[in-house]
Amino acid sequence: MKNPSSDCTEILVGKAASMDGSTIVARNEDGYGPINPIKFVVHEAKEQKNASYVSVTTGVRVPLPDHAYRYTATPQADQSDGQYEEAGINEFNVGMSSTETTATNARVLGYDPLVHNGVDEEAMLTLVLPYVKTAKEGAIRLGSLLEKYGTGECNSIAFNDKNEVWLLETAGGHHWAAMRLPDDCYAIVPNQTVMQEVDLNDTDNFLVATDLVKFVEKHHLNLQPGHFNFRDIFGTQSEADAYYNTPRTWYGQKLFNPEIDQEPTSQDMPMVRKPTKKLAIEDVEDFLSSHYNGTKYDPFGTFASGTKKEQQQFRSIAMDRNQASSILQIRNDVDDNHAAIQWLSLGFFAYSPYVPFYTNIKDTPEDYKNTTNEVSIDNVYWLEKTLSVMIEPHYHEYSDMLHAYLEGCQSYARQRLEVTDEVIDGFTSDVSEFLTESNQKTAGEVSSRTHKLFNNIVKKGLMLSKTTWEKGQNL
Repeated sequence: MKNPSSDCTEILVGKAASMDGSTIVARNEDGYGPINPIKFVVHEAKEQKNASYVSVTTGVRVPLPDHAYRYTATPQADQSDGQYEEAGINEFNVGMSSTETTATNARVLGYDPLVHNGVDEEAMLTLVLPYVKTAKEGAIRLGSLLEKYGTGECNSIAFNDKNEVWLLETAGGHHWAAMRLPDDCYAIVPNQTVMQEVDLNDTDNFLVATDLVKFVEKHHLNLQPGHFNFRDIFGTQSEADAYYNTPRTWYGQKLFNPEIDQEPTSQDMPMVRKPTKKLAIEDVEDFLSSHYNGTKYDPFGTFASGTKKEQQQFRSIAMDRNQASSILQIRNDVDDNHAAIQWLSLGFFAYSPYVPFYTNIKDTPEDYKNTTNEVSIDNVYWLEKTLSVMIEPHYHEYSDMLHAYLEGCQSYARQRLEVTDEVIDGFTSDVSEFLTESNQKTAGEVSSRTHKLFNNIVKKGLMLSKTTWEKGQNL
């Protein structure tokens, strides 16, 4: 069973809701505790006749297709309890983010209990992403695996390609439904079942388990005849949701629809909204790295003065358990061979920049793939984690320095994408080799800036000691 503290925050953006026509699937991976080292890798395409996947977590054995496509991933450095590959994009520019922990209500679990020898988070991306060519195919393949093998967890999983964004939510041990996000909308997913009305006749936009309708009818689970509201039938609306989950939806919708008046603890906020203005990658980053900034609920007390109780009232989005944040962007304004970008942030996202990596590549930068289990500032994960330990006790003293670093890295990232895109237009050589080298240059510069920030923070921190004493200062 997954540790219940392994929770995440997700945002999905349709192509008509994004500033540049991209589809976006983005998610914070929040680990079992403050420490869960993550690395960034790419798997080459390969032939694998008669291969099977065997989970070290549940023991499930799943036969695999004969050919696996190339894909990126963000697995754990320590894989003794499984790979947990979590987020990546494959060679067909299909993105997958797995998973967002959710909950199925007790009534449903009484009829379809979780199973503990099935397909769990640890295996989902590995079993699906290398074998699908569209986002919808990803939802279909995962759904079929859930029906056949079952799952021991409650999760939502997101997929995107250049045209569509799909969200799949599990229900009990074997059931599920998936929906296509409307192109002009975004959705926030905060560790809670969020899918609402499902049109069972609209297979272009909805998919469900083969026996889902019969299951609901047999056990009298639908409280609204004539409707099929997945959240009401399968989800929860608990006091814990109101303080742990719904405030994150409230804050995201406050950012992107500021004209709407809602309460942070409301259980009636819709999953899907049309943003007041189109969303850029920077808007997604701001949400995923936020901590109720500008409200009385901000634990840093950055812009508004709340009481200590108010500042600790709701579960923050950026928090100590942040491990890796991936924004999977499939662009529509460039050629397919360089359309897919995985923006990656490691550590504590309030302090860590997002670095854009093209995914049509042969390798990842050394300090992103050499993550160790022990602390070492020679890899990006631990460098960023170490910075967070240093920054948090003196956040306001370091704030100007930190934000100058983050803004500089973001501007540099945009410049690198612009330059690389322009060079690739009309490119006749090996694009994947060029993109691999381009990623190395981008990551190298950001890592250099991060080490410089580390140097400056150490030096400034030495001046903040409470034991500083100048000779004659009290004379």
